[in-house]
Amino acid sequence: MLDSHSSKHFLGIHALEFFTLFVLGALIALAAELPFGGWIQILLLSLVWWRLATLKTVPLKKYFLLGLVFGLGYFVVGLWWLYISLHDVGGMNPLLSCMAVFLLASYVALYFSIATFAIPLFKNNRLTGLLLSASWVIMEFLRGYIFTGFPWMGFAEVQFNGPFAPIAPIFGGLACTFLAVLTSWEIFQLRKHVASSVISIAAVIAISQLAGLLVFTKPFGEPISVRLIQGNFEQTLKFNQQAIGKQIDFYAAEIHQEPADLIIIPETAFPWPQNYLPSGLINYLQDFANVSSSKLLLGLIGETITGKGMQYTNRATGLSPDAPVYQYDKAHLVPFGEFIPPGFNWFVNAFHVPMSDFAKGSLDQVPFNIARKEQPDVFAAITICYEDVFGGELAARINHSKEPVNLLINMTNLAWFGKSQASSQQLRLSQLRSLETGLPALRATNTGITSVLGSDGTVLESLPEFTQATLSAKVQGYSGKTPYVIWGNLPILSISCLLLIWGIIRQRRF
Repeated sequence: MLDSHSSKHFLGIHALEFFTLFVLGALIALAAELPFGGWIQILLLSLVWWRLATLKTVPLKKYFLLGLVFGLGYFVVGLWWLYISLHDVGGMNPLLSCMAVFLLASYVALYFSIATFAIPLFKNNRLTGLLLSASWVIMEFLRGYIFTGFPWMGFAEVQFNGPFAPIAPIFGGLACTFLAVLTSWEIFQLRKHVASSVISIAAVIAISQLAGLLVFTKPFGEPISVRLIQGNFEQTLKFNQQAIGKQIDFYAAEIHQEPADLIIIPETAFPWPQNYLPSGLINYLQDFANVSSSKLLLGLIGETITGKGMQYTNRATGLSPDAPVYQYDKAHLVPFGEFIPPGFNWFVNAFHVPMSDFAKGSLDQVPFNIARKEQPDVFAAITICYEDVFGGELAARINHSKEPVNLLINMTNLAWFGKSQASSQQLRLSQLRSLETGLPALRATNTGITSVLGSDGTVLESLPEFTQATLSAKVQGYSGKTPYVIWGNLPILSISCLLLIWGIIRQRRF
């Protein structure tokens, strides 16, 4: 039987420390949804370093557990909406749904936990903040890469409402993360090094703000007219054949309401394989495009031949006047939702959703051409839902595109996640992508947040969530490339790796 002392401690750590770090993680996740969330997160992070750095009696191996508890608090709160898709939409057992969310949160929390090793490993000195920031950047990069990557809920996108957003066009979101962690450490250090910490904080914020004066892309030609149709159809209706018919009829009718240079409907707005859509539907829409000189982007289920035979794809189909049909197949698929990792068929079978094993498109698909008479063509890079998370992949696509990319388009369906913060989280990701690339963006969604973003990520126009409406707007195309599009994550990763190598060498010497 445990005595009163052992019941309050685990591996030499008082239970209160676990509770404190879990709560701080949860508060940092909640802060992302607040105005000036990027500033608030930095202040709260400084409290995390205070709790970790002041536990002098805790050996290195126990930092792993403490960091894990912090990450759990952060990701359980930030990703709870996955329960809605698993249980409410997918019909999975409640206990199994909760366990799935907890296990995913535990996995991504591992990266946070490993990053905190920099505090005890490099000792508590004036260099620790740089090494902690470098460690955090490396782990965040790996989190977005290993097992296809899941970089959702990073600190970078929240910096759109923080002090370091202007750095994104130059060094990308990971650089924003580096500076956020570094500044939070310097706030913690104020108690020991007031003058140097104040100077450091003021310097990085001032330099970041001055970086916002640099402009790398510029408008060209006349703006294009766009119509973004938000159907607001519940996800459960997408598996009902009668409801599918009504949904298809709605979007087809809305498209015909008014011409525009570009009309977009959301991801899988036609939730049926293309070859099984109502006879003549695509031809009917193509005729409208020809007559009205409108370009259409349709979210539907495509089909392609792979090594497995015939497979479905998550597809955006483009119809232009008197032009071949354009196709973009989603390249970065969602594990379990769109492809089945080896050995996890049992999990997908418990998650009662049809078409859960899609084929992925290539990473070098061409942009969509929005051709205009007497005006230069506008080329749009398309992402579908989850792909908006991967800034490095999008930057590489734009940089290597044979045609200059002038506009970003994200087609998504977040009805899977009900009334949660998932939509605002993805909006911030889209804002960061616009900021990194210096390009405006269109977000066509089923339930929200349908919006038009400026080249600096600012929301210019948007529709209320969970309403059936159409957003009509003018969008200015931009030309040029930001340094981040050209360099990608190479500079910040190189700096971080060199810092860690230097820190390890220095540690061995002293």
